[in-house]
Amino acid sequence: MLDFSPVSTLPADRRKTMADCQLRTFEVTDLAVLDAFMVTPREMFLASADLAVVYSDAPQTVTREGVSRSLLTPMVLARLLQAADIEKGSRVLDVAGGCGYSAAILAHLAGSVVALEATQAFSAATAANAAALGLESIRTVAGPLAEGAAAEGPFDVILVNGAVEQGLEALFAQLAPGGRLVCVMRAPGQVGRSAKAVRFDRIGSDVSSRFLFDAAAPSLDGFARKAAFVF
Repeated sequence: MLDFSPVSTLPADRRKTMADCQLRTFEVTDLAVLDAFMVTPREMFLASADLAVVYSDAPQTVTREGVSRSLLTPMVLARLLQAADIEKGSRVLDVAGGCGYSAAILAHLAGSVVALEATQAFSAATAANAAALGLESIRTVAGPLAEGAAAEGPFDVILVNGAVEQGLEALFAQLAPGGRLVCVMRAPGQVGRSAKAVRFDRIGSDVSSRFLFDAAAPSLDGFARKAAFVF
């Protein structure tokens, strides 16, 4: 078990309910992943003060300087992290994590975390939240999501916090040999939970993929399929 004290009794109770009723029932069994969710105060990373909402599976959006980011639900995020097989020494790239909730969870699982966001406002919020929680292993970078953070890599694990249609090539190139990338892939016409959570593995110069589970996830700018020309 991780040795972190809960922020207060009520949020700790809400996190336990989330773990028991959302994560465990969605086949999240990895104790390290469950512990990381149990000790991370999600209310720090969201605007809502209503703990019943913060720890529910309802869609959540954070906004900084007019830019919004929709978060993965806890159960989808947890299943992706479980599938990524993160080890204590892993170098992880966290893509599109908003104000740093996923980065904070990753900090309890990995050796180091680079949190990549599209704007300085989100990066600053992530850095402030990490500092408040004493999570010194998190480093923030701002820039185009699809370009990754090559100067910080290579990475053992890359987490993409949302649904993508294409444009993962630069991220694949930043995986270390044996590295894994997890995300939700959306094909044309797919809506809701018809999208697919996928794990990609880098084997030498090749990248293989395997289906994980059906998932609903917010679409990410920068990974949208380019419109085809129609005669």
